[in-house]
Order: sequence, then C-alpha cells, then structure tokens
Amino acid sequence: MAGRLRQPTGRYGGRTAEERQEERRRRFLDAGLQLFGSGPGYRSTTVAALSEAAGLSTRQFYEAFRGLEDVLAALHLQVNDWAERAALAALAEARDLPLAERAAALFRAYAANVTSDPRRIRITFVEIVGVSARLEEQRLARRARWVEFICGEAASAVARGEAAPRDYRLAATAFIGSVNGLLHDWNAGWVDATLDEVVEELVRQLLGILRPADWSADGAAGP
Repeated sequence: MAGRLRQPTGRYGGRTAEERQEERRRRFLDAGLQLFGSGPGYRSTTVAALSEAAGLSTRQFYEAFRGLEDVLAALHLQVNDWAERAALAALAEARDLPLAERAAALFRAYAANVTSDPRRIRITFVEIVGVSARLEEQRLARRARWVEFICGEAASAVARGEAAPRDYRLAATAFIGSVNGLLHDWNAGWVDATLDEVVEELVRQLLGILRPADWSADGAAGP
C-alpha cells in the first residue's frame, strides 16, 4: 500500500543498537585500561574523567555500567581471560613434549601475554586488590581457577609418570602466589633479570614441586 510506513530496523549508520552499545562499552573499557592501568589509577578516576577519555557522555556510561567498579571488574576478567587463552594455546601445541618443555612453553606464553602491556599487570595485580568484598571474591575466584589449572597439569604429569602422586592444591596455591609476585616485581624493575630468566626460574620451581628430591621416575621413594 502506497504511503505505508516501514517498521524501524534499529540500524543506524549500518549498525544495530546492540552493536553501537557494544562499541561504547568497548570504548569505556579501553579508557579504563588506560586510566586505571597507566594513569591516575582506579581510586583517583571519576566517571566524568573516564567518559571524557572514552569520548562519550556520562549518560552513556551509566547505560553500560553501574559504576567504575564494574569497569574494573570487567578489565580484571578480561586480562585473565587473555592470559588463560595464551597459556591454553601454548599448552595444546606442547602437549606431546616432556614435562620441562611443556612447563616452559606454558609459562613463556603466560608471562609474555601478561607483561606485553604493563597496564595489564597493574590492573590484575595492583588496582584490583582491596577495592571491595565483591572484587576480592572475584580476584580470589580467578586465582582459584589458576590453582585448578596447575593441579590439572600436575595430575596429567602424574598420569604420565613424570611427577610424584599427591594432593597438589596447597603447593599450587603457593606457586601461583609466587608467579604473580615475581612477574609484578619484574615488571616494576625490582628484579634484575630477563623475562626468559624469570620463566626459567618459574619452571625450576614447578619441577621442584612436582619432582621432590626423594622421588624417582619409577615411583619409588629414595632412602
């Protein structure tokens, strides 16, 4: 029928409302990574400053997030997801290699990903700490996920006869703390070593945990 109005498509400039909203969210996260990770930091950033850095309005900010804590929470999860994907990809390629080479590939990929952008280290090791009970729960939950990751690889090594059979949860928890602390200190310039040397040290520590002095490959303990 002539003159009938067409139903709105929800598209503007070739993009849907959902696509525009996701783009705005990404711009806020990019601005958060910059301000929290290399600028004044989470505690000294305002919604107005973040919105200005993103080139958007505070009204648009509150359409995407409830507050700055949501931005920090999303960035913390994002940084961990990037590192986890890098570690899993490296491990998949090294799956058939001996334990020491698998561990080296894993930590090299993880360390390279986390340290590739100093803002990521600040977000996940510094800015997230002590913000709120909610973010502490999130931070510890992601650490527990890395502990499970190490425990899973330890179980795989035990099944191959490469490691001593035992409960690795406590050791993995301590080891993850060591990984985070060493990478943070290295990035801050407090550790005089190359990244390769840092990775080699982490591999030595892990192998020492998996292969104690009184253990042999045939499963028999020493005297």
